[in-house]
Amino acid sequence: MDIDIFGQAVNDYFDKQYAEDIIVHSSIAEDDTIPIPYLFRKYHEMPAIEQKALQLCKGKTLDIGSGAGSHSLWLQEHGIEVTALDISEGCGTLSRKRMIKNSITSHILEHQTTYDTLLLLMNGTGIFEEVSKIDLYLQHLKKMLTPGGQILIDGSDIKYMFETDDGGYWIDIHSAYYGEVTMGMSYKGQRSPDFKWLYLDFETLAVYAKKNEFDCELILEGNHYDYLARLTVA
Repeated sequence: MDIDIFGQAVNDYFDKQYAEDIIVHSSIAEDDTIPIPYLFRKYHEMPAIEQKALQLCKGKTLDIGSGAGSHSLWLQEHGIEVTALDISEGCGTLSRKRMIKNSITSHILEHQTTYDTLLLLMNGTGIFEEVSKIDLYLQHLKKMLTPGGQILIDGSDIKYMFETDDGGYWIDIHSAYYGEVTMGMSYKGQRSPDFKWLYLDFETLAVYAKKNEFDCELILEGNHYDYLARLTVA
């Protein structure tokens, strides 16, 4: 059974056992940390992209990769019928502790219910894993939309990480798409298995959206090469 790093960390924090943060290992950068308190942020502490996405949610909503449940909790408090979905058993446990009415522990590809809004935040494109799987995920998400439904998703263009001193970019055109990253997490001396995570620029998202018969709208650009997009069935 895989170690549930994320689930353990957020439950420790909620149960007042917070002693350290999650360490993130990445194939493209030095080790970094996820400050656990940030995962419990209130609406006024969220980036503008997240605030805007929450404002745009309507109808029956699925918060995909709900994590600590902060987005789901805000939506529930504002009258949205929201379900928190996460692959982590621990995150499901925390959702119940935080009194989120509807929570599901599942991989998104194994979940079949339909919704008016599919919400994917905190680099929502990450769940696509790699460019070769974008079609698979978009087709599945399309089947989960009610008529007139929407996908609200944020992403980041990490091309800036390959910028050279002269203002150009060093990207190996013979390797995989530069946003395909292998990641792992450590917490309290335990390390998760590595997993694939996709940072996708908006232009590439728009190309794949069109290929899969979605209209793709740029809603908001952030301050650090990030964006919020809305996909609707064309």
